[in-house]
Amino acid sequence: MPQPTSLCVYCGSSPGKHPEYTEQARAFGAEMARRGIALVYGGGKVGLMGVVAGAVLASGGKVIGVIPRQLVELEVAHPGLSELVVVETMHQRKTRMYELSDAFVALPGGFGTMDEMFEMLTWAQLGLHRYPCAFFDMRGYYNQLRTMMDHMVNEGFVQSGQRESVWFGNSMPALFDWMESYDGGNASRVIGPSSIEA
Repeated sequence: MPQPTSLCVYCGSSPGKHPEYTEQARAFGAEMARRGIALVYGGGKVGLMGVVAGAVLASGGKVIGVIPRQLVELEVAHPGLSELVVVETMHQRKTRMYELSDAFVALPGGFGTMDEMFEMLTWAQLGLHRYPCAFFDMRGYYNQLRTMMDHMVNEGFVQSGQRESVWFGNSMPALFDWMESYDGGNASRVIGPSSIEA
């Protein structure tokens, strides 16, 4: 596929314990803007979310935030975005972020980051999209998750092609190069007539 035009970034609403998380999130946002890639994210001004959005904006890039009305009322929405889409539910938020994006990257984050990214991995597995999904591995944050995914393959719960379609790494240039060369892999080949047993 060509370079993504709109990249959905999932990451923490907290900054984490180490300054490197903030430093690399800021560098990631600046690189997106340099490449002319719009950011789609959860719309918050806090944590790594706010850092990435701020870096894209500071570098002249476009940022689209998607946020549930409840969080706007709690005053956590970023005030300076290119566009803020307000929805009613978390499910609507995830769907709208998907509709606006053509690639998905997880930076370090917690339960929400895992929930959103694994939904995109599941949709790819079901053939609902063929967009790249990647984990940007700052400070080895996702090392154990990568090991767990390999264990899922070894135990027969995930097909090797599905696992291989997910990128892990800590090199920003390698990540953007991979997204440009991504061809959909084998992520969507799990469902078919042979998958259904009488």
